[in-house]
Amino acid sequence: MSPEYVTIVLFTCLVGALILGVPLSFAMGGVGTIFMFILWGPDAFNTVVYRALEWSNSIVVLAIPLFIGMGLLLSKSGLGEHMFEMIYRCSGRLRGSLAMGVVVICAMFAAMTGINAVATITMGIVALPAMLERKYNKDIALGCISGGGTLGILIPPSVMMIVLSLIEGISIGKLFAGGIIPGLLIAGIFIVYIAIRSYIDPSLCPATDLRFTWRQKIASTVAVIPGVLLIVFCLGGIFFGLATPTEAAAIGAFGALIIVIVYRRFTWELLKDVCFDTLKLSGMVIWIIIGAQAFISLYTAVGAADFIIKLVPRLNLPPWMILVAMLAILFVMGMFLDTVGIIMLAGPVFVPIAKYLNFDMVWFGILFVIDLCIGYLTPPFGWNLFYLKGVAPPEITMDDIIRSSIPFIILMLIGLALVVLFPGLATWLPKVMVQ
Repeated sequence: MSPEYVTIVLFTCLVGALILGVPLSFAMGGVGTIFMFILWGPDAFNTVVYRALEWSNSIVVLAIPLFIGMGLLLSKSGLGEHMFEMIYRCSGRLRGSLAMGVVVICAMFAAMTGINAVATITMGIVALPAMLERKYNKDIALGCISGGGTLGILIPPSVMMIVLSLIEGISIGKLFAGGIIPGLLIAGIFIVYIAIRSYIDPSLCPATDLRFTWRQKIASTVAVIPGVLLIVFCLGGIFFGLATPTEAAAIGAFGALIIVIVYRRFTWELLKDVCFDTLKLSGMVIWIIIGAQAFISLYTAVGAADFIIKLVPRLNLPPWMILVAMLAILFVMGMFLDTVGIIMLAGPVFVPIAKYLNFDMVWFGILFVIDLCIGYLTPPFGWNLFYLKGVAPPEITMDDIIRSSIPFIILMLIGLALVVLFPGLATWLPKVMVQ
């Protein structure tokens, strides 16, 4: 069977299964296993089992439940409330300070949790009512939360980067380092946008008239020190070569538990809920990856990956046009699919192309992740839109949330373009980090 025919049939069956509502893990695993059985007989099942065991024995996989558990613990610790209180007390009469502070808090949560839902849900509960009460423009109040929340998979540590690194076969540490500057850049673009709009129209983000003493400001600042220390230990350990990503995840999970205890939020019921939710989320991710391994094994074995690479020169297009086309496809996929699904579907096709075109794989990986971040905001199925709707006041409609996300989608596309034009934004830190 020719690679061209196999490629067409494989993806047609996969898309058909997804349209019928088959979960992604079973769609990819089922299609891959069935086709291997048809092509090679019962011995093909050994390949599926071997690939699943080989992947599951990797120590890197252990970082996934650890980072997820850390994020869930921090979401229940009260750290988000302390961070918002610090921003509120220390920002003074600066217009737009609460919205800009929300972006900063989302960036900090991103550097502690590895998942984006924590920041979006926490700020939706804590910050959104406070901003609406102070007459903040609804679009800015909603947009800064949904936009800032997407940074959770770009600023390390990131569960999605771990999954992507398993597909790309590159260092997780380098991907983590590569995401720091682009993540801070996009957060900075958000802050500048809010500041400019607040300056042009002061009524959008009114300043507060309340005054706080230095004692109150210092007390609120001290309260967030545990979170800052967690960031330093996790990212610093990875960057300076003191800990592997998995070891940093273990330190982070333990540190998050200590924070819960310090803030007096710990209960055995909370710990049980966190463990159960961690198991569910980790199981979902791992099953998708196991199914994808079966699909990728077949895809590679029949020569489909080589067919894609041989097809690239026939297109007779410059590399930058192929890159733009891949990013555009990822953008469209982000409107309809979950991030893990996008990685598993697009990774086996795009990564060989990127390697063939001699792209820096850290740079390409960061561009991939930025597109995933944008996918969390793009309707009709942007996950952050639904996370925010789930915790927003009843008067906030889904139309309000979608409308508020549009400027932040544009801002993220600007950030993506800057990283495309200046690859050093993603490659400089990985080159100087301690191996």
